[in-house]
Amino acid sequence: MASTVLEATRAAHEDLERLERLAVRELQRDPANPRDRLFQSHRVRHMLDLVVSTSGKLVEIYEDKDNARKDEINTHLTAPTQSGLFSKYYERLKEIREYHRRNPSARFVSTTDDYEELLKEEPIIEFTGEESFGRYLDLHELYNEFINSKFGTPMEYSAYVGCFSQTDKISHSHKATRQYREYLEHILEYLTSFLYRTEPLQDIDKIFLKLESEFEERWANGEIPGWGNKGAEKESEIDLDYYSTVEELVELGPEKLKQALAARGLKSGGTVQQRADRLFLLKLTPLEQLDRKHFAKVPHTKDGSNTASNGNTLKDDMKKEIALMEVKMKRLCELLDEAFVRTKENAEKKLTLTYEEMEAEREEEEVQADSESDDEEQQIYNPLKLPMGWDGKPIPYWLYKLHGLGQEFKCEICGNHSYWGRRAYERHFKEWRHQHGMRCLGIPNTKNFNEITSIDEAKALWEKIQARQGVNKWRPDLEEEYEDQEGNIYNKKTYTDLQRQGLI
Repeated sequence: MASTVLEATRAAHEDLERLERLAVRELQRDPANPRDRLFQSHRVRHMLDLVVSTSGKLVEIYEDKDNARKDEINTHLTAPTQSGLFSKYYERLKEIREYHRRNPSARFVSTTDDYEELLKEEPIIEFTGEESFGRYLDLHELYNEFINSKFGTPMEYSAYVGCFSQTDKISHSHKATRQYREYLEHILEYLTSFLYRTEPLQDIDKIFLKLESEFEERWANGEIPGWGNKGAEKESEIDLDYYSTVEELVELGPEKLKQALAARGLKSGGTVQQRADRLFLLKLTPLEQLDRKHFAKVPHTKDGSNTASNGNTLKDDMKKEIALMEVKMKRLCELLDEAFVRTKENAEKKLTLTYEEMEAEREEEEVQADSESDDEEQQIYNPLKLPMGWDGKPIPYWLYKLHGLGQEFKCEICGNHSYWGRRAYERHFKEWRHQHGMRCLGIPNTKNFNEITSIDEAKALWEKIQARQGVNKWRPDLEEEYEDQEGNIYNKKTYTDLQRQGLI
């Protein structure tokens, strides 16, 4: 019956009401732990996305660009007389009864169960090991990009996290580079992704839209810290009234002189002395009366127009875009302030921990995560203790017997670790645990040691291999030959003994 436009409209409104009620019901439930709270937020976000998509379909129906809704109303719901209206009503009623007679199962179809499943599903959220399910930020890639860039400085990871949003110390010449722009793009991409994964109910697009509108006004008034027009003018402005000699200008350095010359349209190349001489000319001669040879060459387009203004406009647009990216980054850092504090504390804490303490802490976190999911695992009926499959349910018993998963194989080299099933046992000889055990024994992990799990057997076999290799080994004391003055041949050991005794 949803084939008609009016029925599709009614069904869409019904879906909206159900989704709204489910979202309210889900938010009224108190989550048991932080992980459950995160799952709850993602479930509600999924419902809101369904509400938005369903509302979009309703808007298209009500716009009625093809007049299908209007035609259906005129056909089924309007009539010139009251008797004609009743006849249309009974004709429609007859069509509905005929439809349900042909499709008896249609009356029992309900989408309520489908929506109830939204409350039971567990969202798939991908976090790295360093992020620890949203507790910390994983800034290692951005940290490596920062310290290996021209605008970055060498520092510890914890110090980088502490000054992550401080971009004021980076010079404008470095900010204008493509490398810095890509660095900001990577920051925005990661922080936006992390915020969506940890706080899915935040409307990031709305936050950025409001931020951009405020930015336009502040940029026009030159109120962006470190970027506004007022700040840019101050950087390149040098008051020549304070300088009486060229030597005083030389002390400013090549960069400031270059910026001051470029701001006035003069040539900015040459040595520091040449730049200072060129700038000092403006103290005695107005810029308009200065010889044209001191001005930088201005490129022209094919139609003869000056491209200097286009270049300045392009440069200003690039500065504005980079400044906007910095403002967005700082806003995201404010929203994730608690995560940054936890990340810095965790980084400083790791610097003081030994390897054993870090492993103990990691095991404690794993035990805590397992205890949080005990309630869900208890709901699964598994009296035979069968391993779980990819769907989170016990695998079939015939598959369990086929792979011999009831057989336990222990490996002394791996620290008496147990392997269940022949397949896992054979595979473990090439895995890191067994390789680490062999490395600790000082024995190479070759094919000769397959199927050997005892430390004593491995050492005995390694001694036999070394002895066998020693038979064919080059032994200079026995095989290296020496000749005396009479032409007698001796090996090295005999020759040195006779020579030591004075017999040769």
